[in-house]
Amino acid sequence: MNWFQLIREDFSVVFARDPAVRSRWAVLTLHSGFRAVVHYRMQHALWGIGLHWLARWLSLWSRWTTGVEIHPAVRVGRRFFIDHGMGIVIGETAELGDDVSMYQGVTLGGTTWNEGKRHPTIGSNVILGAGAKVLGAVTVHDHARVGSNAVVVKDVESYTTVVGVPARAVRIRNEDGEKFEAYAVGHDAPDPVMTMLEQLSERVAKLEAENAALRQGYGRD
Repeated sequence: MNWFQLIREDFSVVFARDPAVRSRWAVLTLHSGFRAVVHYRMQHALWGIGLHWLARWLSLWSRWTTGVEIHPAVRVGRRFFIDHGMGIVIGETAELGDDVSMYQGVTLGGTTWNEGKRHPTIGSNVILGAGAKVLGAVTVHDHARVGSNAVVVKDVESYTTVVGVPARAVRIRNEDGEKFEAYAVGHDAPDPVMTMLEQLSERVAKLEAENAALRQGYGRD
């Protein structure tokens, strides 16, 4: 598939994932996320034929005009969707599958200065919420969701939703329940901190009951 066909798919998916879109003309002229994707596709094509300096220079220009920084060497699958876009950074060795959606402030960053693979691998049908950070050569597997402002430093399994710092799993979905949720997390998502506090409270209550039973046993003796 050539870059023009990829861009046509990127264009069509905007209507499915952005309810604010009103017309094709609006997407072409006003949608900064779509413009950033188009710029990346062209820069990646130039990178692929060895025009590295030109690709990097155009990448810098794209950052100025869209607020999105994607290294031209990044490998991205089909139907890539960016909403709002401002502040997104995707490092050189990152890889993204098909149907990835991401929102403003996402970082796919490296944690080492060593050459080779140092940025994340994002599977297909993954949603990355606003401000999410995925750091290092970790893998976010297919159909996973990363909540807004989460910091991911370990692999995320398929069909799992993670939130928090560091990111923790709060929900494991099945294939039948799959649906698109903007920003990766719905209103009914559990609070991982509150869940942990409830578990600790239950544990303390259990220990207190065991302690009381032991004291009663000693009293009889």
